[in-house]
Amino acid sequence: MAYIHEQDDWPRFRWSEQVVGAALAAVRHRQGRLIGRMEALGFNLRAEAVLDTLTEDVLKSSEIEGESLDKEQVRSSIARRLGLDIGALTPVDRNVDGVVEMMLDATQNYDKALTEVRLFDWHASLFPTGRSGMTRITVGAWRGEKSGPMQVVSGPYGHERVHFQAPDAIRLPEEMEAFLTWFEGEQRIDPVLKAAIAHLWFVTIHPFEDGNGRIARAIADMALARSETTPQRFYSMSVEIRLERKEYYTALERTQKGDLDITDWIIWFLACLDRAIDGAEQTLARVLCKAAFWREIEGQPLNERQHAMINKLLDGFEGKLTSSKWAKLMKVSPDTALRDISDLVARSILLKDESGGRSTSYSLKW
Repeated sequence: MAYIHEQDDWPRFRWSEQVVGAALAAVRHRQGRLIGRMEALGFNLRAEAVLDTLTEDVLKSSEIEGESLDKEQVRSSIARRLGLDIGALTPVDRNVDGVVEMMLDATQNYDKALTEVRLFDWHASLFPTGRSGMTRITVGAWRGEKSGPMQVVSGPYGHERVHFQAPDAIRLPEEMEAFLTWFEGEQRIDPVLKAAIAHLWFVTIHPFEDGNGRIARAIADMALARSETTPQRFYSMSVEIRLERKEYYTALERTQKGDLDITDWIIWFLACLDRAIDGAEQTLARVLCKAAFWREIEGQPLNERQHAMINKLLDGFEGKLTSSKWAKLMKVSPDTALRDISDLVARSILLKDESGGRSTSYSLKW
């Protein structure tokens, strides 16, 4: 079977201007409205929305590749780099810092040129130990012939599904030079459309031994940031792709086995972006609700532990809050945890849950 990179006219992508134009105009309108609403927020609320969005973006982009990162570490790493005050910062592993560093460089420095050296730096950030899991890989360089044919797969180990095979390693210098020249070129193409094409093009080449998916999504995020001329991110394509992982790989495989008419791929990408903007509306609602809660209890004296735990509850605490969990998370004795909780209950900030069980649990009054 011939893949698109084996076609004689590769990489001369084409698409239906009529079909794509209508979908592009609709999503651009929603994109503009969202940015306008977010910019109307105060600085602190906007920063909170950006922090929430970037945290989820890093987490879900890694999950797509089967890697689970610690949410508190990701959030702390982003906050530290953006200079945001979120209280006590969680110690961060270097692999988490590396993923965050790559993503922030793509979005915060979106106006800087994408070069071979920059891509190598991103790749080195993703794999600071020079290993992917237990396997040693080539880091900060294109994959070589020794790694053999590069197959793009999904699914658990032993039950992988092969979606397509990437170009041979010997083609990579020429392929990547063409891609980077196009990406930084002055073609009259909408940056959102460029994001869709860039994602597909980079994934097709698959120039690294590992990390190609995360870097492809970072490149798309970079193009989207250019489309908005702002480093502030209020929606996450990675979150939506994680939700639609099966559909994503289906669309990718179908495109790889077709011709160079990528209309269907672009329409899928734009629809995914549209749904990502829906997700941003939920982030906005959560941030506004959180701000309203703090206004409601403004002026009430809280110690650092109480403040931190209320924020955790507002951010979506998993499971039920008990005094033992409080003690563990805040690194205090059970007696201190119970005093903190009892104080909040007395002021009707926390409520005892009605459900029974071996341990009493608590929830925010809201």
